[in-house]
This record gives sequence, C-alpha cells and structure tokens, in this order.
Amino acid sequence: MSKELLVKIALNSWEIQIKRTDQLVAELTDEQLAQEVAPGRNSGTYLLGHLAAVHDAMNDILGLGESKYPSLYHAFVKHGDKSGLETPTVQELRKIWAEVNEDLWNRMKSLPAEEWLKRHTKMTDEDFAKDPERNKLSVLLNRTNHVSYHLGQMVFLKKK
Repeated sequence: MSKELLVKIALNSWEIQIKRTDQLVAELTDEQLAQEVAPGRNSGTYLLGHLAAVHDAMNDILGLGESKYPSLYHAFVKHGDKSGLETPTVQELRKIWAEVNEDLWNRMKSLPAEEWLKRHTKMTDEDFAKDPERNKLSVLLNRTNHVSYHLGQMVFLKKK
C-alpha cells in the first residue's frame, strides 16, 4: 500500500468524523448543548469548545499556520468545564467550530503525502530520529480518534 493511499484513508476518516460531528451539532439546540453529557461530566458546549480549540491548535502542530483562536485552548483545554472563565457563547462556538474545521481541512488536504510522514512541530529532530512514528500522520490519527470519542459523548445530549 502506498503512502498516498494511507494518507487518503486517514484524511477520509477525519472527514467522516467531522461531518458526523457537524450533523450532531446542527441537530442539537443550544439548550441541549448546555446540558452535561452525563451527571457530573462535561457539557456539550464545553466539548464543542474543546474540540474547536484542539483542531485550531492542529494548524500549529502540523506546521500549517498559526492558531486563530489561542484563547480557546486556554479556556477549553488547559481548564475544565465550569472553570468560571469567560468563554464564547454557544452560537459563537458553532461558528468557530465550522470555521476552524473548514480552514484546517483545506490546509490538510493540500499537504503532500510525503509531508505527513515528517515530524510535527512539537517534536525535536533528535526525538523524531528516535521515534519516527510520531509524525504528522500520527497526530491526524490521534485527533480523529479524539473527535470520535467526544462525538460519542455528545450523542447522549439528543432527545429520545
């Protein structure tokens, strides 16, 4: 199997998970997103902000550009739900989610297959020489699993 085909498969998996998450977020009301996915767990709003923050940070990690919303990372990754920090509204998060993923997708799909096998920006050349599996493609696979995990949590917000 060629590296081009492997990258295509990974990008396709990413695209499927993003579309599924887009569909769920569109179906959920603001009130549903405000609910906890389970008692004592994160709210859908927090998870949406968390995913948007992580995906925005991928631009930097993959060497595709700078994060557009660094304050999201502070509020939704460095701190947990109910931290009391000022965060965007649900409507703003919906827009940011869509914008971040569209921008990231356009950048990722134009990256040549060979580039996906190179180190990501959080690795040093020395560390990458010791562990070449920690490349940009591994970041994509990890983040695809991450969005899938949180999508599974957010499904519990749907009305029965």
